[in-house]
Amino acid sequence: MELGLYSFAETTPSHEGASTPTTPQRRMCELVEEAALAEQVGLDVFGVGEHHRPDFIVSSPAVVLAAIAARTSRIRLTSAVTVLSSDDPVRVFQDFATLDLLSDGRAEIMAGRGSFIESFPLFGFDLDDYDELFAEKLELLLRIREEGPVSWTGRLRAPLTNQLVMPRPVQHPLPVWIAVGGTPASAQRTGALGLPMALAIIGGAPERFASFVDVYRDAARRAGHDPATLPLSINGHGHIAESSDIAAEQYYPGHDASMRKLGRERGWPAPTRQQYDVLRSPRGALLVGDPQTVADKILFQYDIFHNTRYLIYLMGMPHRTVMHAIELYGTRVAPLVREGLRARGVTGATTTRPTM
Repeated sequence: MELGLYSFAETTPSHEGASTPTTPQRRMCELVEEAALAEQVGLDVFGVGEHHRPDFIVSSPAVVLAAIAARTSRIRLTSAVTVLSSDDPVRVFQDFATLDLLSDGRAEIMAGRGSFIESFPLFGFDLDDYDELFAEKLELLLRIREEGPVSWTGRLRAPLTNQLVMPRPVQHPLPVWIAVGGTPASAQRTGALGLPMALAIIGGAPERFASFVDVYRDAARRAGHDPATLPLSINGHGHIAESSDIAAEQYYPGHDASMRKLGRERGWPAPTRQQYDVLRSPRGALLVGDPQTVADKILFQYDIFHNTRYLIYLMGMPHRTVMHAIELYGTRVAPLVREGLRARGVTGATTTRPTM
């Protein structure tokens, strides 16, 4: 199993107890430092998400990942996610093909519809076309990554007629993952296309999401793909510290602030500390605890999903705290997970590059 982390590059406090965030310039440098450390401690994947709002600083993941590529040599570099619905597939492919060349074949695209909608009016798209935009643009992106000139016609973008899209990447094909949140239809589409799926689990009990993976693998099988060969990532939120009590207290302020902000925007009730404690319990979605606790929860979810990758989002904490969590993740959690997988009879390399 690959182990890694991802970041939305949210604005974070400059230090413990600070009421003001670090500057965007400093936050960007911190993000690159976090990725470099992830590679140094032996983690496999680093992802950067795309947003277009004041509380996040990355609107172009490929640009940031290119900076990370210059500081690393081995770790996989993925968007998490690229909001394909409001982007142009030609430009997305070109950006990530360029990243692939710069990184010697380590780039991936994790495409999604986006849980935030700011990019749609920003780039002139109608939210009434939300689903159709993603389906049409994904079709074009997959056509572009095939070798040769592209001819394509859709409803929401100008056609292409026998046109080359350059540059071409090191990897063939350039890996395209589909990020799935809460709709079985998305899992079904991903399986039918035979693409790797990244399933986000940030709330509730992980067992509730088993049906999404069943839908994904059943759709792949019906479409003639071997589900056993399709990579599956589980993406969750969490934090690692020397003790579970320390981890819980360090992570709670940022988690609570983020959930309250989302709640105000989307009409959710304000979260409670009791709900947070349930989420970080042994069967909850949050991976917040000491290294053994976090390793046990990764293995618990592996027993449900038999996933080939796990990515953790370390959210809303000062850089120094995140750096220590990354160090613990690579040096203490990862060995425990790999030992647990060997005990379950899982053999082979720890790194599994997607082939689709």
